[in-house]
Amino acid sequence: MLARLSIRDIVLIERLDIEFSSGLAVLTGETGAGKSILLDAFALALGGRGDAGLVRHGAEHGQVTAAFDVPKGHPAFALLAANGLDDRDIAETGELILRRVQLADGRTRAFINDQPASVQTLKAVGATLVEIHGQHDERALVDAATHRRLLDAFAGLDKEVGALEKLWDACRTARGALDAHREGMERAAREADFLRHASDELRKLAPQAGEETALAERRTAMMQGEKIAGDLREAQEVVGGHHSPVASLAAAVRRLERRAGNAPQLIEPAVKAIDTAINALEEADQHLSAALSATDFDPLELERIEERLFALRAAARKYATPVDDLAALAERYANEVALIDAGADRLKALEQSAAEADARYRAAAGKLSAARAKAADKLNKAVNGELAPLKLERAKFMTEIVSDAASPGPQGFDRVEFWVQTNPGTKPGPMMKVASGGELSRFLLALKVVLSDKGSAPTLVFDEIDTGVGGAVADAIGARLARLASKVQVMAVTHAPQVAARADQHLLISKDALDRGKRVATRVDLLAADHRREEIARMLAGAEITAEARAAADRLIKAAG
Repeated sequence: MLARLSIRDIVLIERLDIEFSSGLAVLTGETGAGKSILLDAFALALGGRGDAGLVRHGAEHGQVTAAFDVPKGHPAFALLAANGLDDRDIAETGELILRRVQLADGRTRAFINDQPASVQTLKAVGATLVEIHGQHDERALVDAATHRRLLDAFAGLDKEVGALEKLWDACRTARGALDAHREGMERAAREADFLRHASDELRKLAPQAGEETALAERRTAMMQGEKIAGDLREAQEVVGGHHSPVASLAAAVRRLERRAGNAPQLIEPAVKAIDTAINALEEADQHLSAALSATDFDPLELERIEERLFALRAAARKYATPVDDLAALAERYANEVALIDAGADRLKALEQSAAEADARYRAAAGKLSAARAKAADKLNKAVNGELAPLKLERAKFMTEIVSDAASPGPQGFDRVEFWVQTNPGTKPGPMMKVASGGELSRFLLALKVVLSDKGSAPTLVFDEIDTGVGGAVADAIGARLARLASKVQVMAVTHAPQVAARADQHLLISKDALDRGKRVATRVDLLAADHRREEIARMLAGAEITAEARAAADRLIKAAG
């Protein structure tokens, strides 16, 4: 509920701080005292349209702050989270503060718990906290979706609606899978001949990822080996063939070894050196043999490699894709051919799944429609029972439900709209089009009383809904506002003493002359018992308050209590 409202430099309001309590709060005062300014300022804090003309003359900017006590689980928390705003302070204190700054150049700034926010976010959050209703305020009634939501709240169908929304999502998922599969089949069918040929050709080719690089490297090695094989053979002939010096060197070593005993210090170094040379030549012969073996290849293998590379590269050109991507392309074509071959069975399964999801949705939607029709009869009876005391005894309220199974939606296929017939014999129609301003306000009040705290914001504001009525009708309006205030916080701007007498909190709006009458400012006073009686007497009598008016005021207050 609204706990505090602070206004700075808005039109005639310089500085105003009002504390609100639960129950019914009435705002009274003479015409022109500033009641409409107060509501305009409040609407600004709730995300209403800004206007440079709202800034008090001489001020650079105006500001309105509205503080609310918000219970856990209130829809405002979800909105804050969805818009990336921190809600920890609210969770800890239970207080949500909306603030709007109106600059003199027409720009505005919005804040939620001192965090910058967009005006759209401020408006969305404000709508969950407050509803403002007046003779010309259509926001609560103009949207038919609001009527459906109110009927569902009255009937306690929120759980059923939530279940239907899940069934709707399941329908959309099943239908999406079916449509995607059908589209794939149609696309594949259009290219069936090409796909089958391409898939068969690539299946036979059996390309592998990285195959081109491996084959090219092998071919390069083979071709290079062929060029150096002759040089390797010549070198091997010199080192280990018929003309190799190894045999001559070995014979020389044997001769020297036979003479080693005569002069070892002369012969042994030479023998060791020759042995080392023989070993080096034999090792070189082994390396040359290994190199020749490595260069040895089957010419047919090179031919096969070249043919394979040609086939791969030709396929790559044909299908306009890199050689390394041919394997993935082959798999894709094979899958699409499989889709053609097995698609009919899959299509049948998906069609059955979609049909079953649709049947479940329609069964639940039909059941919900029946529940709404039953609840509509109860709502009509309850609202019509409230009309006679509001001087609408010849009028009739009705809930018009149009069900169109061909136009389903997340909440079913019902379009709900509140209709009225203002007089017997006249044609009924949508409440917004048929009811006059005063009638509309009273229809709305009857609705709100019946709906009580179901589907309603925690704070309701009624702006002069008692205009043009008096006596018993004004008393009936006051009684219903009081009943409504037992469930939600209600604020009413009123000129009816019968309404003011039922208030839990009475706020008097007046003007003060400042600077020796050079300017005026709006003020708001919370009236105690004596002052409250005096204000109600003024509302009864006018400018001159008589003893009879005070006595009548006492009777109204006593009767209301």
